[in-house]
Order: sequence, then structure tokens, then C-alpha cells
Amino acid sequence: MRSLPPLAAVRVFEAAARHENFTAAAGELHMTQAAVSYQVASLEKRLGVLLFNREGKRVALSDVGRRLSAQLTGAFDSMDAAFAALRNDDEATLTVSTTVVFANAWFAWNLGSFQAANPAVAVRLNAVDAVVDFSRGDVDLAVRAGVGDWSGVTAEFLFDLDVTPMCSPAFLAAQGGTMTPAGLLRLPQIGSEDLWWPQWLAEAGVAGASGMRPGMRLDSQAHAGNAAIAGQGVAMLTPFFWRHDIAEGKLVRPFGLEAKTGLSYWLVYPPHRRNAPKVRAFRDWLLARMAGDLAALAR
Repeated sequence: MRSLPPLAAVRVFEAAARHENFTAAAGELHMTQAAVSYQVASLEKRLGVLLFNREGKRVALSDVGRRLSAQLTGAFDSMDAAFAALRNDDEATLTVSTTVVFANAWFAWNLGSFQAANPAVAVRLNAVDAVVDFSRGDVDLAVRAGVGDWSGVTAEFLFDLDVTPMCSPAFLAAQGGTMTPAGLLRLPQIGSEDLWWPQWLAEAGVAGASGMRPGMRLDSQAHAGNAAIAGQGVAMLTPFFWRHDIAEGKLVRPFGLEAKTGLSYWLVYPPHRRNAPKVRAFRDWLLARMAGDLAALAR
């Protein structure tokens, strides 16, 4: 067990010794001159030696004080360097947690522009569908689907999670080039257990939508979309995520109707991290980039 005097008093003495002036030390430490004098006197009393010689209003280091000051200044310099290295390491890497579909359908297409604008920051993407716990691990911020009511975090709205049936052009052609909402009940549905299927069908006016036939079960919209591209059936997908595949002719939307799932995507981060330079830079970039993509989609 270390036997050290109060570190607050040690810090005050180091500053006073470095300046050899109580008033200058008080200014550096944002304290009063009287508080500096008190802390130095309390340290002298604890050590049983005089660290400063007092001559009226002037102070000068004693021989003991000068020897102690040299060692303490070196120790504080080492601590300052250690914390500076830690801060630099922290600012050099940004860890973002997000869902698998958002990582594949948005970050993969856009993250390079953030890196180009912020070359000193390395982005580490953690693509998992589990909700991140900011109190554990080293995640800086997250992009998540939900209603935005997570406790203890700041959640900024990105976009609503709307869905509509999609399939490959070849699959649509095999059905004669057209589909009806009711006809979807007879086709292979990818993710048929998903609640979004009966929700969309009900909004489309299809009776008995809850009695759907069993279909392919996949644990992510990212996988469902790829299965649809491969011609395995019809998947209930979010158009925003698959806009590039639609533009490239890999997916088609047989219907104009989009159902509201009640969920949205949000940028989430701990409130105390908002002004960290790397978090602020990423937040500003993401919101601006997302606004541009949504505006382009609406045109």
C-alpha cells in the first residue's frame, strides 16, 4: 500500500515550486493565493520540513523543496505524457455499432467519404443486431432501429423504417410480369414469419393475411434482400436500404404501397460524448449525408 500525502496538496506544491510563486500557481490552478498557501503549509506540516522559505510576501524554495520539486515535476510530466497518449489513442479510433443491414446497405456505400474527410480517424464498424451497452466496451456511437426511447442516451432521428414487397426481375417475369397483393399468399415469402408481412397485406386490403404459408426464415433484412436478389421469392424490404439494387435492376418493387412498421433508425450516443471531436465529426457527417440521400430518394 502506498503511503502518499494528499495528492491535491502535492499538485499545488508542484505548481508553486515550478513557478516559485504562489500567485502564479494560483492562476494556473484556478485557485486563490490563500488556498495555495494553505495547501503548501499543510504538506509541510505532514512532511515535517519547510519546502519554501518565506521572506515577507516573497517565497523561495528551500533545499529540500528544490530536491522534491525536481522529482515531482518529472513524475507529473510522465503522467501528462501517459494521459496525452491515451487521449490521442482514443481520438484516433472511432467505434460504431450498427445493425447488419445498415452496415451492408448504407455504411458500405458511404463510409469512405468520412474517412477521406477525416484521415486521422480510423473507423471500426461493429455490425451486430444486438443493442449496444455504452457502459461496457469501447463503442462511441451506434445506429439502431427502434422507437428512440432508450434510457440514458441521446437518440437523433434518421429515417422511418417503411417496407414493401420486392423480388428479382426474373422472379417477377416468372409470374407473368405482374403480381397482386392477394397473389403474394401463394408465392414463396422470404421471412414469412415477420410481422411486417401481415401488416403490409392488411394495408393492401388482403383478407386472411395472418394465415400465411411457411416460407424461408432469415435473421436479417440484409440476408432476406440477398435471397430475393437470388430469385428465392418475395421479401419485405425497406426501399431506402435497397435503392442501389433497385437502380441497378437487381430488385424490383411490384407495388407502390409502403407500410409503416412503427420503427425508425436513430443515431445513438452517450450525452457526455457529444462534444468529443471524433463523435461530433461523425455525427455531423452522418446527418448531412443521410439528409442528402433521403432528399435524392424523394426526387
